Amino acid sequence: MEKTPQIKPWIADIHAYVPGRATGSDGKVLTKLSANENPLGCSEDALAVLAAGHEPARYPDPDAANLRAVLGELHGLDPARIVCGTGSDELLNLAAQAFAGPGDEVLFPRYSFSVYPIAARRCGADPVEAEDADYGADVDALLAAVTDRTRVVFIANPNNPTGSYLPPREIERLHAGLRGDILLVLDQAYAEYLEDAEAAHALALAERTQNVLVTRTFSKIYGLAGERIGWGYGAPPLVDALNRIRGPFNVTQSGQRAAIAAARDTGFIDRSREHNANERTRFAQRMAALGNHGIRPLPSEANFVLVLFEGELSAGDALHGLAERGYAVRHLPSQGLGHGLRITIGTAEDMDAIAAAIAEMAGRHPAG
Repeated sequence: MEKTPQIKPWIADIHAYVPGRATGSDGKVLTKLSANENPLGCSEDALAVLAAGHEPARYPDPDAANLRAVLGELHGLDPARIVCGTGSDELLNLAAQAFAGPGDEVLFPRYSFSVYPIAARRCGADPVEAEDADYGADVDALLAAVTDRTRVVFIANPNNPTGSYLPPREIERLHAGLRGDILLVLDQAYAEYLEDAEAAHALALAERTQNVLVTRTFSKIYGLAGERIGWGYGAPPLVDALNRIRGPFNVTQSGQRAAIAAARDTGFIDRSREHNANERTRFAQRMAALGNHGIRPLPSEANFVLVLFEGELSAGDALHGLAERGYAVRHLPSQGLGHGLRITIGTAEDMDAIAAAIAEMAGRHPAG
């Protein structure tokens, strides 16, 4: 029998990441509220930088030195302890690759970001889920799940796809309960939707410890998802490890320049945060009003709401009904959330239309 290349068994076990859809089953283009993108777009300053163009024949700065300097200035951080990536996804994968391998375990809460098990399996480690507390992370359950083989713990805070949030005292308690040789990765993709003091806690923890890595992204509130820019902060040995294995030119010229402009435009961030808070509150209230139909919005600190359908109207039927009305939202049965829809906060008009559509669909079923 002719020999052929054989995929490693731990790679064969990976279920590839499935992005949020932008079209219906018939190919119709829908209003995309399935990927947690910023409905306000991005900073005008960042747009101007992108429109100005760059030199495509030249490699970008491999160290993203100017971007790291600006991030250090804005957040009061040492730029030498910042590492940039192709979105924060690259950094999450690198963290697992650098500190875990075959025979090791990577731990995270149930209902976490779907990249975590992929990151674990990519390096041959075993992904381990800890029990949740009403769809949020449970510190006691996480600590109880730690074994001699645990090497990395991932916590998205705020969490995707549930929107849940662990306050600083719980993050401190989790960190205090972990061995010093376990890397705690605090994935803060949605940090900018928090109050500044809450968001800054993770960076302060990484500043004073040796086993905490914080990751952030320009894909969410900054509205630069298409440019793929992320960054991380941690102790020098952690950053050194990621720099050893990251792509040598992993953030493009245009991405670095746009990120600098976006980071400096704090007015846009403030407007985006305010819009999100207002529309998220309005939408969640309208979903909560449908509780007698078995519809329950989970509390969210991010730019989306996970709506559970626990009555006669199923999440699948609601998904199709919204698509018929021109909206794409996220259904996550592969993550044990077949009864829920993650709905990105869009414009006020979007949220009114979706709330009205769900209410109309729920009204066809008897109240519980």
